[in-house]
Amino acid sequence: MHRAALPALGAAILFGASTPFAKQLIDDGLTSSPFLLAGLLYLGSGLGLAAIRLLRDKGWASPDLPAHEWPWLLGAIVFGGVLGPLLLMVGLAHTTAATASLLLNLESVLTAVLAWLVFRESTDRRIVLGMALIVAGGAVLAWPSGDVSVDWFGPLALAGACLAWAIDNNLTRKVSATDAVFIAGSKGLVAGCVNTGLGLALGAAWPTTSLVSSAMLIGFLGYGFSLVLFVLALRGLGTARTGAYFSTAPFVGAALSIGLFGEPVSPVFWLAAGLMAAGVWLHLTEHHAHDHQHAAMAHAHAHRHDAHHQHSHAADWDGTEPHTHTHQHAPLAHSHAHYPDIHHRHPHS
Repeated sequence: MHRAALPALGAAILFGASTPFAKQLIDDGLTSSPFLLAGLLYLGSGLGLAAIRLLRDKGWASPDLPAHEWPWLLGAIVFGGVLGPLLLMVGLAHTTAATASLLLNLESVLTAVLAWLVFRESTDRRIVLGMALIVAGGAVLAWPSGDVSVDWFGPLALAGACLAWAIDNNLTRKVSATDAVFIAGSKGLVAGCVNTGLGLALGAAWPTTSLVSSAMLIGFLGYGFSLVLFVLALRGLGTARTGAYFSTAPFVGAALSIGLFGEPVSPVFWLAAGLMAAGVWLHLTEHHAHDHQHAAMAHAHAHRHDAHHQHSHAADWDGTEPHTHTHQHAPLAHSHAHYPDIHHRHPHS
C-alpha cells in the first residue's frame, strides 16, 4: 500500500465524520441560514490552520509558492472556496436531502473524468473499476426511497457544485507540492468570509457562542485538517485516485450515525460497505511500473533522499529527514512502481 493512501483515507474519515455532527448542530438550532453554517465551518478551518502556521513557523512566513503556480491556487480557491459552497447552499434549498446525498457522489466521478481527459493523468482498467465500485457504494448508500426532487433547479445547482469542486481538486493538484497547511487554510478563510458575509447580509441571526465554537471545531477537523490530508494525498497519489478514496466519506458518516446516534442499520448499508471495500482494495493493491523519464525540474516540498532526491546540501544541513527546501531534479530515466504523484506526471502511450 502506498503511504499516501493513509492521508487520503484519513481525509475521507474526517470529512465523513463531520456530516453527522454538523447535522446535530442543525437539529440544535443553527438553522437560520445554511450560508452562515457553511461560513462558520469554513472559518473554523481557515482560522485554525492559520494559527497552526503561525505557531509552526514562529510568526508569518512566506508560502514559497512559485509565481507560475499562483493562478492555479487562486483558481482552486474561486472554484472550491466560493462557487462550490454557494452552489451547494442553493441546491440544498431546492432539493430533498436524499437527492442531495446521491448527487454529491458526482464529485469523485467528475474529478476523475477531468483528471483523465483534461489534465491527462494516467489510469488503467483496475483504477476505473475501483472508482466505479466506490461510487456505486456511495450511490447505494444514498439512494432515495421517496420523492427524489422538488424541481430541476436544485439538482442542477448541486451538479454545478460537484463540477466546481472537481475543478478545484484538479487545480489543487498543480500546487500540491507547496505547504498543504497554507493551501487548505487559504481556501477555508476565503470560503468562510464569503459564506458568513452572505448569511449575515441575508438577515441570519448570529447563533449562540456554544454553537459557533462547535461549528468552528467541526470545520477545523472535518474541513481544515481533512483538506490538509487531501492535499498530501494529491501529492503522492494524483487526483483521480485521491478522489476515489475520498468518496468513501459517505460510508464513514453513515457508520458514525449508526454507532453514535443510533440510526437503524439496513441491508443497504452492508451492500454499500462491500462495494466500497472492494473498490478501495483494487486501488490499494494497484501495481503500476514501466520505464519512464523524469524531466529536469525545481520545486520545494518535504522529502527524503530517495531515488528521486539525490542532491547536495549546504554545509550547515544537520542531516534531518524529511526536510523541506527548494531543490533541483536532474533528468532521470528508470523503472519502478509509481503513482501519478508530483514526480510522475509523464505521458503514457
